[in-house]
Amino acid sequence: MRHRQNSRQYPRTARLNELLREILADNLERIDDDRLQMLTITGIDCDGDLRRARVYYDSLTGVEGDEVVLEALGELRPRLQAAVNREARLKRTPELLFEPDPVVRSAERLETVLRDVGPFREIEVPDVYVTDAEVPDDGAVDGGGI
Repeated sequence: MRHRQNSRQYPRTARLNELLREILADNLERIDDDRLQMLTITGIDCDGDLRRARVYYDSLTGVEGDEVVLEALGELRPRLQAAVNREARLKRTPELLFEPDPVVRSAERLETVLRDVGPFREIEVPDVYVTDAEVPDDGAVDGGGI
């Protein structure tokens, strides 16, 4: 009986997404551009046909800095695509499309709302009891019987 290799346990696109994330993160780390300080590649979603790869990012500048970050990434896109082509050895190099990570932004908004609500307070709720008068004659409760 042959054992599967570890890389075969995951779908091809998931392995490809992780490979592209590692390549892009390594190359962005080597680039000295003040506009990209503290930038994190949070995920990649590559099309199955390898035509496009959406690269999700987040930075400490948040929403206010998105325009500057997107401008910098747009300028570096050909260089980053060349790195993917060189290091991944794919049949086709996907076009990189950069977008702020919507999940991170939603989590930030949720955290802000929760912070505004304040600390958790325990609310006293009275116990609810069912009396004999509320139970139907057939013994069924809430319309469901045995």
